[in-house]
Amino acid sequence: MKKGRKIFSILLAIVLIITIVLLVFLVYKYISNYILTKEASQIVDEFENSVITVAIDDENINVTQTEGKQQNTINSGNKTSSKIKHKGYDVIGSIQIPKTKVKYPIVNSSEPAAMDVAIVMLYGAGLNKEGNTVIVGHNYRNGGFFGNNKKLQNGDKIYITDETGNKVEYVIYNKYTTTDSDFSYATRNTEGKREISLSTCTSDSSTRLVIWAKEN
Repeated sequence: MKKGRKIFSILLAIVLIITIVLLVFLVYKYISNYILTKEASQIVDEFENSVITVAIDDENINVTQTEGKQQNTINSGNKTSSKIKHKGYDVIGSIQIPKTKVKYPIVNSSEPAAMDVAIVMLYGAGLNKEGNTVIVGHNYRNGGFFGNNKKLQNGDKIYITDETGNKVEYVIYNKYTTTDSDFSYATRNTEGKREISLSTCTSDSSTRLVIWAKEN
């Protein structure tokens, strides 16, 4: 009888220890993701404020006086982009999805580690360029990054801001799951229109949730 109680006490202690470890791990993950999301949001604000300033500066008209005559000179050529970094990666844009409260910087990197800290532009012509641009993000269980993409429906809005300060509204018109080897959505013909494809893993890592959106 005493031996049975002792075994029960040992098992109970093991269960309590495992439970505490799991709780600590979950709290740690929640706090880490909260901090990451907050930092990402601040980077988006910094990026958008910076590129808006650059865009305004590029459009300024410089008035000069030459031989008593007034000349208006408009800055032209390639616009100067703002070099903002997030976790060591160059920020090339931002994505906002009001329905799922997504607000993250977009980086251009082929490193898997980049997806742990930001949304990544994986393929295509470039942000807000004619054609299709593929944007990928992790599917976190707490809803971080593209974890709530499953809640998006046709008609929902997505906003992409690029390095020139141009902010484009896209409207979702297609949503489906496919295999991890299917990349046909990336090379589809948009007939010269600006479109984006959002891609993320589903609960089954062998499948992908893909969303198509076109410029509104």
